[in-house]
Amino acid sequence: MKLITLFAVATIAASSLSFASADCPKNPKAEWLKPADAQAKIEAMGYKIKKFKTSGECYEIYGHNKEGKKAEVYFDTKTLAIVKSEID
Repeated sequence: MKLITLFAVATIAASSLSFASADCPKNPKAEWLKPADAQAKIEAMGYKIKKFKTSGECYEIYGHNKEGKKAEVYFDTKTLAIVKSEID
């Protein structure tokens, strides 16, 4: 019984993680924009960045878009194409 419960909890945890991230293309690390350059270009797009991080194969920001709405946005590490965006 404990094994079934453990399996169910692990399955739920894994499925919730898949919803949280984006599916960015896997670029060779040598082709990634440097984080400082990426942040500058993202800000030039009109985003105000509160938090910037690497999330798997994506650059991810938390902040606000140019309309002032809260934004969580995932960018391709090479091109900065938006892969996933959640705007509140």
